[in-house]
Amino acid sequence: MAFAPEEYSLIDFGEGRRLERFGPLVLDRPCPAADQAPRSATAARWAAADARFGGRSPNGGAWSERPGLPERWTVRHGAIRFELKRTGFGHLGIFPEQAVNWDWIAGQLRATGSVLRVLNLFAYTGGCTMAAARAGAEVVHVDAARNAVAWARRNAELSGLAEARIRWIADDAAKFVRRELKRDHGYDAVILDPPSYGHGARGEVWRLSKHLPLLLKDCARLAAGRCRFVLLTCHTPKYGPATLKSLLKEAMAGGSPGQVAAAALAIRAADGREMPSGAVARWTAC
Repeated sequence: MAFAPEEYSLIDFGEGRRLERFGPLVLDRPCPAADQAPRSATAARWAAADARFGGRSPNGGAWSERPGLPERWTVRHGAIRFELKRTGFGHLGIFPEQAVNWDWIAGQLRATGSVLRVLNLFAYTGGCTMAAARAGAEVVHVDAARNAVAWARRNAELSGLAEARIRWIADDAAKFVRRELKRDHGYDAVILDPPSYGHGARGEVWRLSKHLPLLLKDCARLAAGRCRFVLLTCHTPKYGPATLKSLLKEAMAGGSPGQVAAAALAIRAADGREMPSGAVARWTAC
C-alpha cells in the first residue's frame, strides 16, 4: 500500500537532490542516488520548499527554513504513525521506500494465524517493529542509538501500540545476537537494515563488508528450525539485489528449506520516474 499523497509524495529528484512532501511540509534534501538524474519540476517549485538541508559533512549540515515551521509533526502509513523532525544529518525519522516492506511483513505474519517472535535489528524509528506488532507478533527491537529507540517508542505510542508486546533494546546488534544464542533464545523471523558503517552502544565498530556475513549466519542460527522469514534491506552502494540475495542464500544454506527473492527499492516520483532507494532480499520458508 502506497502512502496517501497528503502523507508523503516524491515531487521531484535530480542533480543530487530530492524534493518531497511529508504531510504539510515540502523539503529539499541531498540524494546521492540522484546525482546523474535530471530534474523535471521547475526551479520555482524547488525554491518554494519549506526547508532545505545543505552542507553535507561528517559532522552533519544545516537546515535553512522559512519561519514558523513546526519542530515536530506526524505522518501516517495505514495505522502506523511516525513523528518526524529535521535532524542535523538531513534525516527525518522515516525512510518512505520501506513502506513496501512494512506491508510485506504484516502480510507474512497475518498469514500464519499464530503469534510469532520477531527480531528487528538496526531498527531505527520502528517502522518494521510497528508493522510486526500491529500484525500480532512479539517483537524485540534493537538499535545501538538510545535516542532512536526512544523515538521508536514514541512512534509506537502514537500508533496505539504502547501496550504491544515489544521489547526495546539499545545495544549493538551483533553482540545482542550472540548473547541471544548463548541464552538459547529463538526467533521465528529476523529483520535487518544494516548501515555501511556505524558504532554500537558501547563504541563497537560496524563495517558492512566485514561484519554482515557473520551476523546473517548468527541470525540463521537464532531462527534454526522455526524460521518463517528473514528480511534484509540495505542502502549501501554496490550492495544491490544480487549481492543481498547471495549473502542471504549463503547464510541460510543448510537449514530449513526456503527460497530467496530480491529486488531494488525505489520511490516513484510525480512524473513517473523511479528514484533508486536501496535493495531488499527476503528469505521465506517453503
